[in-house]
Amino acid sequence: MLRLITLLAFAGLACAQASAAEPKSLALMDCELIDDMRPFASEQARREVDQRIALITAELAKELERRGMYRVLERGSALGAERIARCWVQKVSNLILNINIEVRNAATDETAYVKSVDIRGNTDETWLRGVRRLVDNIEERRQHLH
Repeated sequence: MLRLITLLAFAGLACAQASAAEPKSLALMDCELIDDMRPFASEQARREVDQRIALITAELAKELERRGMYRVLERGSALGAERIARCWVQKVSNLILNINIEVRNAATDETAYVKSVDIRGNTDETWLRGVRRLVDNIEERRQHLH
């Protein structure tokens, strides 16, 4: 009897560890831009920002997947996702921007967490650095496990 209890305890522990190690599935929506000054920007400036939005959407997906934090589903596919993430960039000026993410539980629609990082500068590198810092913050606080 003691052996059976011990085996069941080890089996339960193994299952708990396996499920804890399995990352949740995430439907990551394309990042969006909030920029009240966009209508006044040049066509080239608007193209550059649009390219950066696509760049950080891809980088965010890559970093979340690479670090084993989430299993990121194909774009446009929320079917079967455990979490849904919405990302947006608020452009205050060419110097001050912030990158935000909200992750929600797909089953309950409750917010799991919201994160934001401020960046200084409007270049590909500053945007990418901001996304990586955003993911660092989520990982350090282990928010992806909720």
